Amino acid sequence: MIFQSVDYLLFLVCVLAAYWSLPHRGQNALLLVAGYVFYGYVHPWYCILLGATTLVDFTCTRLMESQTQRKRFWLGCVLLSNFTVLATFKYFGFFAENIIAVLHAAGLQVSAPLFHMLLPAGVSFYTFQSCAYAVDVYRGEVKARRNLLDYAVYVAFFPQLVAGPIERASHLLAQVERPRRFDPGVMLDALFLFLWGLMKKRVIADTAALYCNKAFSLRDSSFPIVWAGVLCFCVQIYADFSAYTDMARGSAKLLGFELRQNFNHPWLAQSPGDFWRRWHMSLSAWFRDYVYIPLGGSRGGEALVARNLMLTFLLSGLWHGASWNFVLWGGWWGAWLVLWRTLDRRAPGFTQGNGFWRALPRWGVTFVVMNIGWLMFREQNLHELIREITASPFAAPAEDWRIGGFFVALMIIYSIPLWVHALLEKPLLDRWEGLRGSGKGFAWHLAGGLAVFLLLLLLPSKVSSDFIYFQF
Repeated sequence: MIFQSVDYLLFLVCVLAAYWSLPHRGQNALLLVAGYVFYGYVHPWYCILLGATTLVDFTCTRLMESQTQRKRFWLGCVLLSNFTVLATFKYFGFFAENIIAVLHAAGLQVSAPLFHMLLPAGVSFYTFQSCAYAVDVYRGEVKARRNLLDYAVYVAFFPQLVAGPIERASHLLAQVERPRRFDPGVMLDALFLFLWGLMKKRVIADTAALYCNKAFSLRDSSFPIVWAGVLCFCVQIYADFSAYTDMARGSAKLLGFELRQNFNHPWLAQSPGDFWRRWHMSLSAWFRDYVYIPLGGSRGGEALVARNLMLTFLLSGLWHGASWNFVLWGGWWGAWLVLWRTLDRRAPGFTQGNGFWRALPRWGVTFVVMNIGWLMFREQNLHELIREITASPFAAPAEDWRIGGFFVALMIIYSIPLWVHALLEKPLLDRWEGLRGSGKGFAWHLAGGLAVFLLLLLLPSKVSSDFIYFQF
């Protein structure tokens, strides 16, 4: 079930109609049923995998506390079971194909059956969330829960089940366990957040996808077509994924929950590290807390820190997909983080300092690094990727420059709402709170805001696509 579908809107209305009439325990029971209906709507067998993961992790974390002398063993069981699921469904074909290719290169003619299994939606997200809970219990940072219903709701909470944000038990599970209160003001904020996400998806992301797909579908694309396509993808992926997060957060608010923010205007980033503090923040925090810091983090010499950064980002790239282009993408970002640390020591005049004119070069470099990374992310054929990166701007015909310029101009126009939101979000929110608090002109602003959203929703792309991060 996808957020922009009529099916989801009807599903959400039905859940809300019953939800706020139930007591706390009844609400949690309804959320669990709704989570499994949502997840198994197209492929009911997904629910078996989700339920098995929930039961294994719940049982093992309970045993960590009751059998403290064996808690490392039980943590190992959680990690083994979760990562076995990931390896089986997401990486089996990738590793099998590469092992066979290596054997063929060595002169060994080996054939093996390759099973192309359907990747369950969101499996990377809820396994990471479950693993984080188990590690936190092992570290003593949270207590192992004794109520299976509450824990199952935490794992299968439908607004963020398929593509995050990746939540921590200390934040989301704590909200599952305490009663929720209906607040009309919060419901209104939730509605606007959901509509803003829906507009970004249907109007901006899906339109950008049309032009991006066109650019990348052409054979032997020239320099201007390739990089116009990259810019289209830059707009598409940000509008698409942040739209999903906004709609997830809006849906959760309607149910009385607050999900963590997952994006903080990444186009305004002034360094690679700043970008990753703004982009997919819940995943960045997960890799920081459960991979980078356990590896040693920023402790030790520069060589060790560089190793830790590279390993963390290579794993992050592999998390995104079973393909070498994602590994290259992770390595690209890891290398830039290492390079930026070196620049911080040797050229602090460039990497530090306030003011628009000092920040502008940092922003420019980061924006270029980001878009080269998006080319690696989007193009899964390595031969095509090499050709596109090495394409010469001087070999392109004038017609291709005109087409590329048209694509770029179109994306600049469609990205205007994203830039306005990035630059004016705080003053607009402050004014909104002031109007709501005073009541002065509030009804007119509310009606005007809804009218703008409804007008924009009448102008969607002709083609609706799934959210990009559903494949991860």
